[in-house]
Amino acid sequence: MALPRTVALYIGRRFFGAVLIMLAALTLLVALFDFVELLRRAAGRAEASFGIVASIAGLRMPFVATQILPFAILLGGMLAFWRLARSSELIVARAAGISAFAFLAGPVLVALGFGAVAVGAVSPVSSAMLARAERLDASYLRAGGGVTALAGGRLWLRQGDSGLEPGGVAILTGRPTRLLATDRAGEFTLSGVSIWRLSRQDRVLQRIEAPSMRLAPGAWLIEEALVFTPGRQLPAGPRPLALPTDLTPDRIENSFASPDTLSFWALPGFIEVLEQAGFSALRHRLQFHTMLATPFLCMAMGLLAAGFAMRHSRQGGAARAIAIGVAAGFGLFLLDRVTGEFGEAGTLPVWLAAWAPTATGLLLAVALLLHLEEG
Repeated sequence: MALPRTVALYIGRRFFGAVLIMLAALTLLVALFDFVELLRRAAGRAEASFGIVASIAGLRMPFVATQILPFAILLGGMLAFWRLARSSELIVARAAGISAFAFLAGPVLVALGFGAVAVGAVSPVSSAMLARAERLDASYLRAGGGVTALAGGRLWLRQGDSGLEPGGVAILTGRPTRLLATDRAGEFTLSGVSIWRLSRQDRVLQRIEAPSMRLAPGAWLIEEALVFTPGRQLPAGPRPLALPTDLTPDRIENSFASPDTLSFWALPGFIEVLEQAGFSALRHRLQFHTMLATPFLCMAMGLLAAGFAMRHSRQGGAARAIAIGVAAGFGLFLLDRVTGEFGEAGTLPVWLAAWAPTATGLLLAVALLLHLEEG
């Protein structure tokens, strides 16, 4: 039992080193192209200095690394196994009676570890850095006016509201007087406020008009509110009101941002808030399941790398086998994009759209390794 364990640890170390080098190389390459594209977009914008562009590119790098991690494992694993096969170390291991599945235990654990660290430890950092990069991009490189530009400068929000009737909702609109992206320390306030409080059947229970309101912890604090109730000709008020809410400035901003700017640990709570407010959380659910599947996708890529890179040691044709392996990796990437689009459109169940590429890769890898073992 000591020999297979020793061989697995040795191959695992070689696999870890090759994947780490490949991940760093691919991340730097993609970041370089991203930096060049940002420089092109910054041309003609005096406020977008070289430092701002470099900051945006640098803040995106951890997210880029997590996105290309499965492909880096495939390429790094193929490089590691090709070197082991070329030096006949795999042949010696097989001659000693160690099966492919035994000495692949080390690389499989390494691949799972890469995926788990990327999802559990790196995603909170990368999502926060990506959110900061998106804010800088919106402030310096985009021509639009932010999340309220498409609504004539008004912000529209929806939240759960059980104050008048269980299961009710509230629709809020107003003009932000403080920008979420630029004034993180200040209070978030709206002017020219209109609020519709609706029942579960979308029947209007109450309408509130106010010159302004601000978001405090746990409630909207409304000043000089005029309350219109069906059946009454004159409004009640004006008077101050407090409307309970689960919203925070961060949650309001995140509701307009990409799910990529939320970490794995923050997604479940945010999905719950979105659904309580009556919004669709389909994209966020898909993102959560995709991140949950990432460690297993990394494992599948590691097994695919072993299957294709070890093939030539027994049957010849190193270049052809490696080319097929790279093509298989791109095929899984395309499958992931396609199923993701179907998942966001609601055509496929979220769990199927997120897990289909991983299941396909694992089945393909296991079938290839069983073929090699029998051959």
